Amino acid sequence: MLNKLSLLLLIASFECLFCLAQPPVKQYTWWDPAKNEFPVIEGQAWPAEMKGTYKRLPARAEKTVRRDIWELAQNTAGLIISFRSNSPEIVVRYKVSGSTAFPHMPATGVSGLDLYGIGENGNWLWCKGAYSFNDTITYTFKNIEANDSSYPFHKKGGEYRLYLPLYNNITWLEIGVEPGAVFNPLPPRKDKPILVYGTSIAQGGCASRPGNAWTSILGRKLERPLINLGFSGNGLLEKELINMIAEIDAKVYVLDCLPNLVGQDLPAAEIWRRIMESVHSIRNSGKLAPVLLTEHGGYTDELINPQNRKKVADINKLMKAAFHQLEQEGVKNIFLLKKEEINLDYNSMVDGVHPSDGGMFQYAAAYERKLREIMHEPIGNYTTTQPCTQNRDANTYDWISRHNEILALQDKTPTTVFIGNSITHFWGGSPTAQISRGKASWDKIIEPHQVINAGFGWDRIENVLWRVYHDELDGLVAKQVVLLIGTNNLDYNPDQEIILGLKQLIEAIKFRQPASKILVLGLIPREEKEPRIGQLNKRIEKLANALHAGYAEVGKGLLNTKGVINSSLFDGDGVHPNAAGYQRMSEALAPYLVK
Repeated sequence: MLNKLSLLLLIASFECLFCLAQPPVKQYTWWDPAKNEFPVIEGQAWPAEMKGTYKRLPARAEKTVRRDIWELAQNTAGLIISFRSNSPEIVVRYKVSGSTAFPHMPATGVSGLDLYGIGENGNWLWCKGAYSFNDTITYTFKNIEANDSSYPFHKKGGEYRLYLPLYNNITWLEIGVEPGAVFNPLPPRKDKPILVYGTSIAQGGCASRPGNAWTSILGRKLERPLINLGFSGNGLLEKELINMIAEIDAKVYVLDCLPNLVGQDLPAAEIWRRIMESVHSIRNSGKLAPVLLTEHGGYTDELINPQNRKKVADINKLMKAAFHQLEQEGVKNIFLLKKEEINLDYNSMVDGVHPSDGGMFQYAAAYERKLREIMHEPIGNYTTTQPCTQNRDANTYDWISRHNEILALQDKTPTTVFIGNSITHFWGGSPTAQISRGKASWDKIIEPHQVINAGFGWDRIENVLWRVYHDELDGLVAKQVVLLIGTNNLDYNPDQEIILGLKQLIEAIKFRQPASKILVLGLIPREEKEPRIGQLNKRIEKLANALHAGYAEVGKGLLNTKGVINSSLFDGDGVHPNAAGYQRMSEALAPYLVK
């Protein structure tokens, strides 16, 4: 039998063996957004004036808005952190200062996070996370990769967007990745934002998670920054907030406050006054961007509750009357989203007031239809007519950064804009590229025309459509726009879809640059596709003529006498010209450039 000492030693040995058998605690490299060297929080309209990292109103607002508004502005609804990483596992840990859940809204919506990846073709990828709601909330995302293996150009990893809680205040937050993994925080996007001022519905109640708030869904559908100024129970068209909103250079101002206004039992005359003064205040500030007024979306018990039915009908009638009065006064660029367009049904809400996830998607769909109409951003049935971003060659250049460079070049100087893919990108000019094969001919023949090179490597028609929709031409007075795009669609789209995409793209350019001369270039020949490109260019020329645009084929000089590419004029891949090839293209293009 074992004596007492032997038994204790045996137990200790087993304990040591057990300890050795335990897996080591996984280590991560942690990053704190609050300590980053440049701002990383998207969704803040006044980023330079924030009192703390995770807020929605500037510090000065504390002295002007009501206490309830100021406290709700500490909630992180609509705030996003974007980054690139190749880590297969991402962990987010953080603390909040309020209750993690509501009786009618789960903790994953009130206090939770949402992580989305963006694929190389601009497609959204939702990341499933394991979460733990303790004193420190933790989300762990495992086995993730934002880019598939079809493009070998992603050593820097994929792009991710982290949506912060809808109804809570973050006191601190850190993002962890595996040791040695790439992690690059991204600055907020430079595109003009959609600004939404509204109620708890706009803030996100009662979505099951932040990415399912209608404002979040809409931001993804339009792929545009969105400022969420939804204040639960307090969207009341107050002048203090309207005056602050009028400071922001927004793409569209959305005023969606009727559910709170009717809930306050305010006299009709007071509601009328607030609607009229809100629109006038924005216009008097000098802002000419569209203002979208939204009717009450209704309650889901209206059919059985005549009191609620009358409230909604009365306030929507008042909104219509105010809208028509504003039109009669000559106020331009105002629009109305009607209850019937939102089209909620009895399954759309959690408690008869706040949308469920299904209701949120109905709201977002209604807003997308209306805003695409307002912003002249139609979307078609084919990939070539559906604007999207891309991230196919992250090692050569950063697609969004180049987009931001184009936006930064906008001024009132009459100029020429070249728009295209890598063939334009590698030609020369500014913004500069890592590769510049045609610099000599560009500098001599093209640069004297004050040219912006808006060529992006790997772009297809749908990517250029996105860029045109996202303000690359809006701040310019262009004397000429030269368009060369479509060769990267050849392996993915039949000719008819390419023509339909080009038609939508040319129409988008004409709308944004009505005084500009548009020159459409036929596709330059490429190896093993010469006959198809020859036939397609005939259709492109016919399209350009029908749309009253100019047309030129600058690639004919790249063919030999047999009608196939002259390999001595290409860079070895049968697609991209070398310096001699660009020289021939520049000489062929010169007579068509506007002086």
